[in-house]
Amino acid sequence: MTIDFLHILDQKRRLVWPEIKGYLDKLLDYPDCCQIPRRYFSLAKFHQKMVSEYPERKGKYLRPALVLLTAQAMGFPKEKAVKTAAAMEISEDWMLIHDDIEDDSLQRRGKPALHKLYGKELAINAGDALHVVMWKVLRDNFQILGRKKALAIIDEFYQILNRTTLGQTAEILWTQENKINLVDEDIFFISEGKTAYYTIAGPMRLGAILAGASQKQLAAIYQFGQYLGRCFQIKDDLLDLTSDFKGLKKQAGNDIYEGKRTIMLMHLFQAVKGNDQKKLERIMRKTREAKTPAEVKWVIEMMKKYGSLKYAEKLAEKLAQQSRDFFNQQLNFLSRQPARRQLKAGINFILKRNH
Repeated sequence: MTIDFLHILDQKRRLVWPEIKGYLDKLLDYPDCCQIPRRYFSLAKFHQKMVSEYPERKGKYLRPALVLLTAQAMGFPKEKAVKTAAAMEISEDWMLIHDDIEDDSLQRRGKPALHKLYGKELAINAGDALHVVMWKVLRDNFQILGRKKALAIIDEFYQILNRTTLGQTAEILWTQENKINLVDEDIFFISEGKTAYYTIAGPMRLGAILAGASQKQLAAIYQFGQYLGRCFQIKDDLLDLTSDFKGLKKQAGNDIYEGKRTIMLMHLFQAVKGNDQKKLERIMRKTREAKTPAEVKWVIEMMKKYGSLKYAEKLAEKLAQQSRDFFNQQLNFLSRQPARRQLKAGINFILKRNH
């Protein structure tokens, strides 16, 4: 039986979103000592609206779904895992706000990026506010999980976010330096924190910690996340070049505009020759604003000509197969059905998705 993983994600979104909305609705609930004077109500409501913007747009909810599915696959009730899953989704929203500012992205989930709506200063502050909400959700976990397990969840959040920011530093720095000699291992170093840990291994480890996993089991999940997370990032980068995300994305080749170091771009730098090489270097030295749509289109055509897209596609397929094999051989402790089957279906979804 074929499992519709998008349907699974929708089910988990319906479970987690009300939890997130509850915290956003209470954003202006202050104690008696610092109640908001009536004359500032409109300002406070503006703040609440801005902070709620990205959460209300609702992404795919892959990360909270992985928290819930992993917990369920180890026999832990999903109802007691909802706050952890909600915190995971909120972490994505505040980091996306900051990431969009760092990349000067134009859009997010089919609408203008937050800093394009409100300016960078207010957008940064909105991200900070969501960051605060995330820690409040994790603090409230103590009431459900008890002190020991709630602290273990917080410790894992710290490790996930700490490694993610390191990956972001590497990506930004190497982009600013216009590195053209990076190899696959260097790109995987970026994605280890930004994608493999944050998007796959981290959420799954959170679910496993909830269910009382051993250190050996957590280490196995991390290794699985490396394979599938690298596949996820390569697919994401391919889609940036080839998909309009079901009409949600208006500009093709955002990563090229932003100068991001990707598997495809580094493959092209190694394969390109002659005048094509000189033109590529000239284009990639330009700022986002200076690059023209024709130049970005040319870079994509060169990726086709020199086999960079095919190389990335084959590498993503290889990593997906490695993750399948590892899941079958090493993650047998994720045994409860239907969660195990649903987790496995997520591998094919990540490889085959079109948005």
